Amino acid sequence: MSETVKTPLHLWLVGVLSLSWNGFGAFDFIQTTTRGEAYMREMGFDQAMIDYHLAMPAWIYVPWTLGVWGAVIGSVLLLLRRRWAVQAFALSLVAALASLIYGKFIDPPPPARAEMAAMG
Repeated sequence: MSETVKTPLHLWLVGVLSLSWNGFGAFDFIQTTTRGEAYMREMGFDQAMIDYHLAMPAWIYVPWTLGVWGAVIGSVLLLLRRRWAVQAFALSLVAALASLIYGKFIDPPPPARAEMAAMG
């Protein structure tokens, strides 16, 4: 006799919202790293912000990559109800904190234009 446990509705809601949110982060990551300046212009970055992003050191891509893809993988694992989702989200959080520390304290970006300030 095996009993199947029905997945609670809130897990699906959180999982789908998480995947949607982190999916945009993945889209932004891909566009920023492949199209670079053209994508940033489409997103409304001014030249100072584009120059800042293009001059970022290579090592900052490690926490950025782990943060973005750790969150996407965590979202998928959450929807699949796998216990590794917690570790993926934890890795993503640590990497996001490293990126935040870099952007806030080590090498802050130039002041954003008014329409971009709400995003940062």
